[in-house]
Amino acid sequence: MERIVLTEDLCKNYQVGTEVIQILKGIEISVLEGEFVSIMGPSGCGKSTLLYLLGGIDEPTSGRVLIGDEDISKLNDRGKSKLRRKFIGFVFQFYNLVQNLTVEENITLPLTMDGKKPASYKKELDEILEIVGLTDRRKFTPRELSGGQQQRVAIARALLLNPKLILADEPIGNLDSKTGTDIMELFHKINKEKGVTIVQVTHSQEAAKYGSRVIRMKDGLVDVS
Repeated sequence: MERIVLTEDLCKNYQVGTEVIQILKGIEISVLEGEFVSIMGPSGCGKSTLLYLLGGIDEPTSGRVLIGDEDISKLNDRGKSKLRRKFIGFVFQFYNLVQNLTVEENITLPLTMDGKKPASYKKELDEILEIVGLTDRRKFTPRELSGGQQQRVAIARALLLNPKLILADEPIGNLDSKTGTDIMELFHKINKEKGVTIVQVTHSQEAAKYGSRVIRMKDGLVDVS
């Protein structure tokens, strides 16, 4: 299997007044194509910061992130945006849906923002709606959906452009246990059937069990104990 994610001596600092706080301290991880990796650790250990660095949403203080063979630290903002659209899908704890748009409009929003015509992606949209189980909800707005259904919309949006990598930050953090299980089953299906690599940040041991590997973090470091 090919490597899809690599970090080298990845550090992230924040300055608060005169104090420099180290969030990440030389993180080195590798993720292979097709893996489902769970990043776990106590609150404040830096796991969400790491995820945002992997997606190019935040910038490291030092070190580098490679997505495929691309060193994202060498890309300008336009280059990073292009890489994210082409390669990465994001799923967050808060669904980030536009309340006055329908399910299918929310899913195709990245196309609209990229100047593409959603009508050209009808086949892909129909397939993704079937995968996430929302074919009969395509004309509903988010306020007409449950939390689990809203998260399914967010997952469908992340899948639309057929990314190689999904980055998920506490994707079931706002859901009850049964709905959370349903969402994790969906991630498992996407990973196995579509071969999409998934890296999730989670507090949940149950959610982590759906992955193929766990990376544990503590105090800004990968915990190897």
